[in-house]
Amino acid sequence: MTRRLFSRQVASTAALLPVLLLSGASLIRGADRTRGAGEWVDYAGDTLAQKYSPLNQINKTNVKDLKVVWRWASPDVDIQKSNPLWRASRYEDTPLMVGGVLYTGTPLGIIAALDPGTGQTRWTFNPESYKAGKPHSVGYTVRGLAYWTDGREERILHAATDGYLFSLDAKTGKPDAAFGTGGKVDLTEGLPQAVRATNFTGRRAIIAGNLAIVGSAIQDAQPGKEHLSPKGNVKAFDVRTGKLVWTFHNIPEKGEFGYETWLENSAERTGNANAWAGMAYDPALDYVYVPTSAPGHDYNGSLRPGDNLFSDSLLCLEAKTGKRVWHFQVIHHDLWDYDITMHPNLADVTVAGKKTQVVVGISKNSLVFVLDRRTGKPIWPIVETKVPQSTVANRERTSPTQPIPSKPPALDHIGSTPDNVINFTPALKAKALEQLKQLEFGPLYTPPSEKGTLKVPGSLGGANWGGSAVDPETGILYVPTRLTMDVLKARFPELVPGTAPPAPAAPGPNLNALLSVDGLPLIQAPYARVTAIDLNKGERLWMKPVGNGPRNHPALKDLNLPPLGDAILGGAPLVTKSLLFVGVTYTFVNGLPNPTPWEKWNDPGFQKKVMYVFDKATGAILHVVEAEGRSFSAPMTYMHKGTQYLVVASGNGEESELVAYAVPGAVRN
Repeated sequence: MTRRLFSRQVASTAALLPVLLLSGASLIRGADRTRGAGEWVDYAGDTLAQKYSPLNQINKTNVKDLKVVWRWASPDVDIQKSNPLWRASRYEDTPLMVGGVLYTGTPLGIIAALDPGTGQTRWTFNPESYKAGKPHSVGYTVRGLAYWTDGREERILHAATDGYLFSLDAKTGKPDAAFGTGGKVDLTEGLPQAVRATNFTGRRAIIAGNLAIVGSAIQDAQPGKEHLSPKGNVKAFDVRTGKLVWTFHNIPEKGEFGYETWLENSAERTGNANAWAGMAYDPALDYVYVPTSAPGHDYNGSLRPGDNLFSDSLLCLEAKTGKRVWHFQVIHHDLWDYDITMHPNLADVTVAGKKTQVVVGISKNSLVFVLDRRTGKPIWPIVETKVPQSTVANRERTSPTQPIPSKPPALDHIGSTPDNVINFTPALKAKALEQLKQLEFGPLYTPPSEKGTLKVPGSLGGANWGGSAVDPETGILYVPTRLTMDVLKARFPELVPGTAPPAPAAPGPNLNALLSVDGLPLIQAPYARVTAIDLNKGERLWMKPVGNGPRNHPALKDLNLPPLGDAILGGAPLVTKSLLFVGVTYTFVNGLPNPTPWEKWNDPGFQKKVMYVFDKATGAILHVVEAEGRSFSAPMTYMHKGTQYLVVASGNGEESELVAYAVPGAVRN
């Protein structure tokens, strides 16, 4: 097996832009070329993807006084009433605020410009993307827009669920007639396996100079010998014309670097390895950082032997040309669906007394990879570690090793080992160990088995798409995670197109029933947490549970336990001058897994707690924001006419809305 963990390719480097040194770290101002004070010009704040704002009008003293100051109801509501097939999924957008205008994309893909002080609509544009059908996986959702300006013209770029990239005049909302055909370009062009919405949807663009660089969301399932999923190419388009400037093949084509890591020419029949989680861009280096997903089929690698570059990798590409500068593969031959699920973070930190430019990549498995963003070399050793091998004879060829960072420590439980099972009482631990014996179990990267392998974290993380935030003043990284578990059984679907599927297997025991013990998770708490990592040292600064969790369970109520963390779907952070906001989403929502057994023992009304506010230095909870609607997105903040606003999207279906918070009467700092 050819190992391609890390490789660097020589590429030209742009002249460095001036930097502003701050205590403990430095923030590159090149990414702020179009960002005014108090604005939010990219999904993650700016292209450094830090989810950071220096605003401090909302602070430790007054955050408890946050009030709702306006709401904006999504125009999706009337459309959904007209056709039940268009029932929207979760409102997952994080808006932009630039030039005194707030921009958002609704679940059905309607783009709107709002007054940031009142929430009043200035214009809307409906691309009618929902008419292509309900997208695979998470349904109708939009996870961010992109903003571009050359100082005169302004554009909003929207990668839609039907596979088109739209360019709109930011002032009017009208499609840019000079962009592509009628203001849109086709992202599926050159991907013969792509079927709009069915197995391919657009994912938000990032702006790099005058280019819009776009990834995609691709259906994971790949049940046959011939790939049924598209390849996850990354494309760059000229913002003014819509012309395709370059394409990077995440699954290399014959003759390209990395093709040899797909043994038996398996690159020819495999899809996915797409970039769905968002990207980061360093304008000083002119490098774009691209996280990629697992290859298809995500749990079956028998038809794609080898390391499978550039799946599960952090790619560094030269933005102007798309040439690979370096790559780092965080998982070889993925069998666990452990995508890099969130945008990378760029930061300047001080390591062993030396100013160091880093990029941080985080996988669903809760491992944190900190690399030099110029060269891709690990900041601290990342050890190729021997891992368990497949026991399914003559089928799977697992990688003998996987890269495990020596620093920072994992963000959450990794591996299904006896040390990780519930241990509140000896009786609970004894039951857990007996249930564990009914499954295959072991350290991280224990492969799927015919018996069924307990996978921790599960396919929903650990870490997930809500992302991470980094404070450029201190070099502290903040990451929400949650506990999930899966049982993986070896599956080897090898159908040739046109042949009949095999008869369904007889139903076996319900292995998922083994994931709880007397209604509590098999694996030990916390069930949701947020972790602060000092990127200057690679060490955990603090870890705090998010929510009280099932302390009212009959076996726990008399133990006087600390908070255990609620059963949440995910968390999304925002860091400001003194605060850390973590928006949370609970699991019992339409179209998502059934409520976990332990939810009924959570504190009453826990589902109304949509945002936790932490002291970013200590992790102490300062305030909990409660709401009637559920939060589904990463919060953002901005300053408008002397007032700092905090905005978050909430609701699903006919409840979708933006909600803006502020501190009434606060004085601008």
